[in-house]
Amino acid sequence: MRHYLDRLQESMVAKWNTEALSDYKGETFTFANFATEIARLHTIYRVLDVKAGDKAALAAKNSSRWAMAFLATTTYRAVAVPILCDFTPEAITNLTAHSDSVVLFTEPKIWDEMEVEKLPELRIAINLEDYSILYLADKAKSSEIEEALSKIPAVYPEEMKHEVVKYGELSLDDLAIINYTSGTTSQPKGVMLTSRNISTNVDFALNNIAVEEGDKIISMLPLAHMYGMAFEFIYPICGGGHVYFLGKTPTPTLLMQALAEVKPYLLITVPLVIEKIFKGKIMPILQKPAMRVLTHTPGIDRLIYGKVRKQLLTTFGGNLRSIILGGAALNPSIEKVMRKVKLPYTVGYGMTECAPLLSYAAWQTFKPGSCGRAVDGLELRIDSADPHKQVGEIQAKGSNVMVGYYKNEEATRAAFTEDGFLRTGDLGIIDKQGNVFIKGRSKCMILTASGQNIYPEEVEAVLNNLPHVAESLIVERNKHLVALVALTADDLALDEATIMEALEQTRLEANALLPAYSQIAKIEIVREGFAHTPKHSIKRFLYK
Repeated sequence: MRHYLDRLQESMVAKWNTEALSDYKGETFTFANFATEIARLHTIYRVLDVKAGDKAALAAKNSSRWAMAFLATTTYRAVAVPILCDFTPEAITNLTAHSDSVVLFTEPKIWDEMEVEKLPELRIAINLEDYSILYLADKAKSSEIEEALSKIPAVYPEEMKHEVVKYGELSLDDLAIINYTSGTTSQPKGVMLTSRNISTNVDFALNNIAVEEGDKIISMLPLAHMYGMAFEFIYPICGGGHVYFLGKTPTPTLLMQALAEVKPYLLITVPLVIEKIFKGKIMPILQKPAMRVLTHTPGIDRLIYGKVRKQLLTTFGGNLRSIILGGAALNPSIEKVMRKVKLPYTVGYGMTECAPLLSYAAWQTFKPGSCGRAVDGLELRIDSADPHKQVGEIQAKGSNVMVGYYKNEEATRAAFTEDGFLRTGDLGIIDKQGNVFIKGRSKCMILTASGQNIYPEEVEAVLNNLPHVAESLIVERNKHLVALVALTADDLALDEATIMEALEQTRLEANALLPAYSQIAKIEIVREGFAHTPKHSIKRFLYK
């Protein structure tokens, strides 16, 4: 296994004057700029006596400067602490303190609402918009920092690249990241990931999804989450690619515009984005009466689906070699159409604790309904008597699995089995070919009085494909299944009586497709829509 930072150094030297990082409609940095900014930040770290193993928190929107600050930290052998900027300033303060961070990269609007007196370990707060200093605990260090930075050129010349891009002895066992899975203030779970964990994922990605000369990728998922950080940033930049940052979750219009301009080789996103594109643009066309007839006519159906495929790939920029979906289940009905269109998509499975990938298969060998096969170096098992047929918890062991939760030994012990397997909390089966099929979260499973297991996600997948339903959530009330429904945009304007009558018809249609034990007893409207996590999953705990 190669250290991911060795790969980074190799790419920097080889592509010194090539563009590496861009803020969409903003700044662009070459690998030379990148290396120079790392050197400048290393200089600040040395003046402030930051040591290897010290912590540096990052709480700001996605940007090229976020990316450079992150790698400046890990190449220094310090520990990066990505914190979601959507957390409250109080939560960011608490997590910065809990992680013992001595450096904080953030934005002025966030810093202005933080309470510095709660951060006794903090030595400096740096503005991620321009690397200016927002706070310095020892003000006497200001002139020393300025003098040290004045000795660094605006951009290191090419003849110095071998000297500049030398980050000393790197260990795969170094703690590299503490990634907090929530903004809670009581016993927060900071996932501790080593360079080995990251390198395992980068190795797998480069071996299975090669970065080719001139390849570009769009980063739209939060860099404070491992999915976006590992596969929209660390892996492509280590492969010498060019990363464009959108800054925050884009609107569909902005995303389509960025795809057309950047022309990425790879699109990594959550199923919701693809489902919205299909529901809004593709399904209305295919469901027209004339189109239904044509798509059921042998020969003509292939021509129509081929045209749809070409139009979609053109919309996505025209250079896409693969689409990778993850973070949630893909709607089976939408997936069926995607297969007919022969869209080059696949579904992966991951979690922060695995930095993040557990399973993946290239789109050419991907089995519909699955989320791929165990990645290299990882053993997956199902905690059940018959892993091929009987649902059980998915458990993992390998070189990409975390070392534990920071300062939370109780949670760490609870996360692992006695023989060292990580408890994912996800339920599923694995077929004889090794394909993983997720059935749901163990915390979400509903056990009926007759002993039948109901997986809400499977019921929701049926409901989400029916009229009037934008999103749904299945909950249990008085031993009955109740569907909470967010309406489509067109239905929000309808009066209560009309929409309830329509939803009752939807409920009956859903029940006709569902087994007897998972029938929906009632539908309730959530007019304001559901609250979502950064990965676009519904915050289920709010709707029990």
